[in-house]
Amino acid sequence: MKLNIKYFGLLAEITQCSEETLSFSKETVADLLAELFQKYPDLQSKDFQVAHQQEIVAKQTKITHPEIALLPPFSGG
Repeated sequence: MKLNIKYFGLLAEITQCSEETLSFSKETVADLLAELFQKYPDLQSKDFQVAHQQEIVAKQTKITHPEIALLPPFSGG
């Protein structure tokens, strides 16, 4: 499956892109994160959440939709 991954905030700075398309043959968010941590080791030390189908999901979530977003912590008021 081709995944379209969007990066926001500091995560876009680390990856040096706001969006990329990757071929993904595994199954879960945890599998995807393992691949991304290999490609971008600095991501491992950052706090962020993963959105799949526009909802924040857990690492064991099975990827069924081609769009993923990596979201840093937000603050504001």
